[in-house]
Amino acid sequence: MINWVYDFTLFLTEAVIIVIAILAIVGGMVSMTSKGSRHKNREHLDIHDLNKEYQQMALEMQSSFLPAKELKSIHKMHKKQLKLKRKSTSNKHLFVLDFKGDLRANRVANLRREVDAVLLAAQDGDEVLLRLESPGGVVHGYGLAASQLQRFREQEIHLTVAVDKVAASGGYLMACVADQIIAAPFAIVGSIGVVAQLPNFNRLLKSHNIDYEQFTAGEYKRTITLFGENTDKARNKMHEELQQTHDLFKDYITRCRPVVNIDQVATGEHWFASHAIEFNLVDKLQTSDSFLLEQRQKKDMIGVQYTIKPPLQERLGMLGQSLLERLQGSSDEALQSRLP
Repeated sequence: MINWVYDFTLFLTEAVIIVIAILAIVGGMVSMTSKGSRHKNREHLDIHDLNKEYQQMALEMQSSFLPAKELKSIHKMHKKQLKLKRKSTSNKHLFVLDFKGDLRANRVANLRREVDAVLLAAQDGDEVLLRLESPGGVVHGYGLAASQLQRFREQEIHLTVAVDKVAASGGYLMACVADQIIAAPFAIVGSIGVVAQLPNFNRLLKSHNIDYEQFTAGEYKRTITLFGENTDKARNKMHEELQQTHDLFKDYITRCRPVVNIDQVATGEHWFASHAIEFNLVDKLQTSDSFLLEQRQKKDMIGVQYTIKPPLQERLGMLGQSLLERLQGSSDEALQSRLP
């Protein structure tokens, strides 16, 4: 039975490798033939009329239980309101952006273009809502993302950040830029700290009589290493660099949210929003959905999304990774279901 599972896993592995190889070859051929036009359709800006979407949702619901005559009257009223709104030049806008962050803050490339678009179109009295979800990640990536949001403050455009699930560490670095932070009661915020970790294989190499040599120019070009023998001096230097980053993190939050007692919250801990509000980490317990329903009667709500389609080679790589993950899941399932 074990041999059967082994053969099955080996077969899947070979199949995935063949598929990835074929995709790589096809991708290379397509890439060579489309170099001249590869940027034409990879990036585009999507604009959504959120008021219209909410109105359509309401009409669909009403059509399921209202009499036809009353429904017709509501349709006429909505059309009339829409015509008046289009003629008006004094309508205020709420631009709605989304940022779902990963460890590398890859979506900052989209965010910077969305901020460009809003700044080019915004008028006096317009506001921005950013629906933010991120557990944090690399310092430079989230530092840049926070700087993009800072551009709204520089232009005196009111920014609300809504946290429905999580805005921790680098995610909170972004959130603190806002004029107002709203969060769902069980959303996670905080984690104002810095961490760095890596394994060290030096003893493993020594046990196999393998030498590791590293050459640098500059005393601290490398401190902690994967394969070399780490010294107390290197560890102390690494800790010093982490502390400097933490101090920058704290200073930035203090500038953006002076109501926060930074010494009280910059411990690396995280809190649910219902508790974090006591520390002034958030201003109001509210979901983004509730906020939008409130605003739809006051402002023209416009969803802004800048899409950057990854290059073909990158998409193939993502596909290959997905196939390997499925392979791992299939082999694990086979072992669990068939081994005694």
